[in-house]
Amino acid sequence: MPADFNWAIGGEAGDGIDSTGKIFAQALSRAGRHVFTSKDFASRIRGGYTAYKVRTSTEKVRSVVDRLDVLVALTPRTIEENLDELHEGSVIIYDGERTTMADVEIPEEMIGLDVPLKSLAEDAGGAIMRNVVALGAACEATSFDIEHLDSSLKKRFGDKGSALVENNKQAARLGQEYVQEHYPDADLDYDLETTDNDYVLLNGDEAIGMGAIAAGCKYYAGYPITPATDVMTYLKGRIENFGGHVVQAEDELAAINLALGAARAGARSMTATSGPGIDLMTETFGLVATSETPLVIADVMRSGPSTGMPTKQEQGDLNMMLYGGHGEIPRFVLAPTTVDECFWKTVEAFNLAEKYQTPVYLAADLAMAVTEQTFEPDAFDMDAVEIDRGKVVDEETIEDHQTESGGFKPHEITDDGVSPRAFPGTEGGAHMSTGLEHDEQGRRTEDTEMRVKQVDKRNRKVETAREREDFSPREFGDPDADNLIVTWGSNEGTLVEALEYLEADSVDVRILSVPYLFPRPDLTEEFEAADQVVVVECNATGQFADVVEHDTLQRVKRINKYDGVQFKADELADDIRETLAADESQEVEA
Repeated sequence: MPADFNWAIGGEAGDGIDSTGKIFAQALSRAGRHVFTSKDFASRIRGGYTAYKVRTSTEKVRSVVDRLDVLVALTPRTIEENLDELHEGSVIIYDGERTTMADVEIPEEMIGLDVPLKSLAEDAGGAIMRNVVALGAACEATSFDIEHLDSSLKKRFGDKGSALVENNKQAARLGQEYVQEHYPDADLDYDLETTDNDYVLLNGDEAIGMGAIAAGCKYYAGYPITPATDVMTYLKGRIENFGGHVVQAEDELAAINLALGAARAGARSMTATSGPGIDLMTETFGLVATSETPLVIADVMRSGPSTGMPTKQEQGDLNMMLYGGHGEIPRFVLAPTTVDECFWKTVEAFNLAEKYQTPVYLAADLAMAVTEQTFEPDAFDMDAVEIDRGKVVDEETIEDHQTESGGFKPHEITDDGVSPRAFPGTEGGAHMSTGLEHDEQGRRTEDTEMRVKQVDKRNRKVETAREREDFSPREFGDPDADNLIVTWGSNEGTLVEALEYLEADSVDVRILSVPYLFPRPDLTEEFEAADQVVVVECNATGQFADVVEHDTLQRVKRINKYDGVQFKADELADDIRETLAADESQEVEA
């Protein structure tokens, strides 16, 4: 196992928890350490427990674990919430001058650092910097060079003036010096090693936005909704530099229709939302498919149904993405499995959308969307991005796709199901499309023979994709193991780390992580070769387990987690051991 270190700050919403955590995560990243973060936050502007956790190591880390080494507690509840993860030698930094913290009792086996955060922040220029004082104290408690924190503070506050940056640097040093002077004999064993490595730190939403720009997206329309909003905020101010536009619509209905309009005009277009927004977009989704318009729709899933728990993890929208909408709608559903794959799968989603003139769902989830993780810069090699706009015709080739009278056929019946596409302004390419059933020229029809031809043509595009594209799963672990673990989405990283715990106990498993949910790989041979198959996912009913049972005609065991919290590596390893040992009829609810 990597020699990792786990840090967290907790308090109430509105206490600056998120920004403080990101500052420390960036400082660690700039010091050449790998970082993996997680957030626990309430769906309100102020009040309610919120926390930001950082796991860091000089080696790659892919998940969170049930352990905390240093905790910055701004409220008593922060300590209570994390007691199970604190251990002998854990450091708790708190402000005993605060009325709510005055009677806090630190467990005997732990180290309490009572630091007057607010008073020291006021000495540096303002009480608002109390969290930065805590970061300085944390630097001292972990022997972490505070100059790395300086660099992160400059990045965070640099656009607000040098004076503010210097004030924050001073606040951090006051926290550091206070621990030096008042706790010289404290048994602080932590020593965060630094390296010369250079890493990029970003979350899944940002990676989707970056992938959209790399793919040539020129139009984004969306409505703010947790946890998809960061896709829009990342694009705003960046996509304009590449000739693109971001539009904040009045609701999700308007968002998808705006995006549809831009796509009809020839622009690579997308929208992003979460489950409630997908509900509203479903009718237009059918229009997108019937009109054979390429469009990318990111569903960043959260706990449902209804409003549910907007800031909590879940993978409950799979059935909706696979089957949602009246009638039979051809589609693609891609599920990035890691933060960096959010980038590459977004690029691929745009290519699939245009190659097959079909809507594409990009199925992300909250755990991936808000998790910041470090990557080497070449993980996002822009030179490796390929753009395929599909079967686009121009003035020289359009005659091959016209009627005898010169009418263009945007819904031409073809062997592969993919019709020619003419961008607006292409001479001889004027045409119409409608949500009504139509003929090859897009004109409405109720002719029974043409109806069958058009339905078959649209469905044939998916079969063509099965033949032409590589929809293979990602594989980890022992390829010859008798036990097969299958998962999808953000569970991959946690499962890969759980392998290390399982291998330590001589439990051999083969892992298949499936990024293509429709069309998806045929796993029949893999299932037949395994003694036991376990499907891991974050929903209550085992939606993907149902799908693969249907595909393979084989029963599987299930590990379902639906408490709003993502899997942790050590927890998941325990669940897998228990499931493999259980009777076949048993299921494990994580």
